[in-house]
Amino acid sequence: MARPTGEYRGVVVVEGLGSIGSLVSSPWIYALVAVSVLLDIFLPVLPSGVLVITAATAAAAGSGAAAAGRVPQDVPDIVVLTLCAATASVVGDLAVYRLAWRGGARLDRAIARSRRLTSAQERLGGALARGGGALVVLARFAPAGRSVVSLVAGAAHRRVREFLPWSALAGLAWAAYSVALGYFGGQWLGATWLAAGVSLVALFGAGAGAAYLMRRQPRATKVS
Repeated sequence: MARPTGEYRGVVVVEGLGSIGSLVSSPWIYALVAVSVLLDIFLPVLPSGVLVITAATAAAAGSGAAAAGRVPQDVPDIVVLTLCAATASVVGDLAVYRLAWRGGARLDRAIARSRRLTSAQERLGGALARGGGALVVLARFAPAGRSVVSLVAGAAHRRVREFLPWSALAGLAWAAYSVALGYFGGQWLGATWLAAGVSLVALFGAGAGAAYLMRRQPRATKVS
């Protein structure tokens, strides 16, 4: 029995990755990714990173098969995928920021009772006051870090012009990194499920590293 050619394998991979759901290989994948990224600030268990990487891996499979004109269906565009994920990330950050801004005394008491939130508020307040919003970017990669940072920024009534630019940079950095992992992992490892798995490990590794660096951030002596 003849072995499949490289071009044919590319087609099979696109179809195989699409088996996770027909949306992976349709324009609706952008809406699915946007909604997942938007909502995972409220529900960090949502697999937004998994969706982004899977779609990018499918794009890598499609790019290889496209050269031979053998792509059976549309595959995601990595630029559009990156912009969708980044925009949804910023919108989600601002939603939590505004909700926390209006939270009032009840939210302040809840933060005061949480050692983690109090510590985050101290670090974030000092970082933003110094113009060192790199903490916001780090938090975007850390598990639940995005939720905590947006919450404490709003609760502390940090100004939008202090928070928004860093939120935008964080969203773009996370989206670009996730898409790059899926796409180049697919290019280098043959656009297989193994490639998607390795890319996910790299994404989780970045999250662990970000969490470690956040814990090492010095606390501010006073939140302005």
